[in-house]
Amino acid sequence: MSEKIKVLVVDDSALVRKVISDILESDKEIEVIGTANNGKSAVFKNLTLNPDVITMDIEMPIMNGLEALQEIIKTNPKPVIMMSVLTQYGAEATFKALEYGAVDFIPKPSTVLAMSMDDIAELLITKVKAVAKASLNLHVTKSEHVSETNKVSIIARHEDKKKIVGIGTSTGGPSALQRVLQKLPKNFPSPILVVQHMPPGFTKAFAERLDSLCDVSVKEAEDGEKVLNGCVYIAPGDAHIVVEKTGDTRVIRLSQAEKVSGHRPSADVLFHSLAKEDSHNVIGVIMTGMGRDGARGIKEIHDNGGYTIAQDESTSVVYGMNRVAVEMGGVDAVVDVDSIPDEIISHI
Repeated sequence: MSEKIKVLVVDDSALVRKVISDILESDKEIEVIGTANNGKSAVFKNLTLNPDVITMDIEMPIMNGLEALQEIIKTNPKPVIMMSVLTQYGAEATFKALEYGAVDFIPKPSTVLAMSMDDIAELLITKVKAVAKASLNLHVTKSEHVSETNKVSIIARHEDKKKIVGIGTSTGGPSALQRVLQKLPKNFPSPILVVQHMPPGFTKAFAERLDSLCDVSVKEAEDGEKVLNGCVYIAPGDAHIVVEKTGDTRVIRLSQAEKVSGHRPSADVLFHSLAKEDSHNVIGVIMTGMGRDGARGIKEIHDNGGYTIAQDESTSVVYGMNRVAVEMGGVDAVVDVDSIPDEIISHI
């Protein structure tokens, strides 16, 4: 039998430590090898127990989760999944943690109304298994504005082109997306629609954070709104996003339709709608993430004359969705995360 995935559970609440440990140990492939009730203890146990994965609370005494995360990344880097509370502070701290090198997050069991314990348990087990094999490409993303020299500049704009960009990503996506969007200039001539797998409630805070860090406008998508050039629309957690076209006007539609590839929002749903509407004007991008969501849809864009890009393995936290897309023959260019903006621009 293959070796179990060893997990260190970090939380200042004894009850939460027990709940998380019980969830993880309910899976025969996972073993909780230790727990810690503060960040300082977590840093020590990471060195002595050498776990495969760490689940990390944010608010703790002595040393908080963000400080502990930075210390772990410096001393003995491991895939860290943050346990996040759905508050303004919790969301901001979570996105900071992803910039500091955490690979993913899930909502804390005690704080979520929109998700059942079963959903959270399934999410936690799936993510622990996915990130246990994650490549830790710890390019820590800085929140400062990207210098003008690193920005992609748009040389020629063809006003007759009505291009639209669709991006699908999951585990490792928040910081990768930030890297891509920060390099786009204010005068970016197309709209961008993004499916980032994320629990309900966090997508608004994520969009606001990106908006404060990027020159392009970033917002959480709303049903019925017109799609504008130079604007990035993030699909809300728990809603599919599609584009409807009436003449030259593109409108966003959100729906609670069945999950696709286990996800809502699903990148497959977005890509399918873009391929169907106006495929030769579509640029599809598939990035880091576990599973296969988006692979079928991006192949449809590719097969219908659109241009498709995949993030490469070396800069992906989990080479999953993008790997499947490449293997299916649905990708025109495979590039590292920092080359994605140039690749998009050269096909606008």
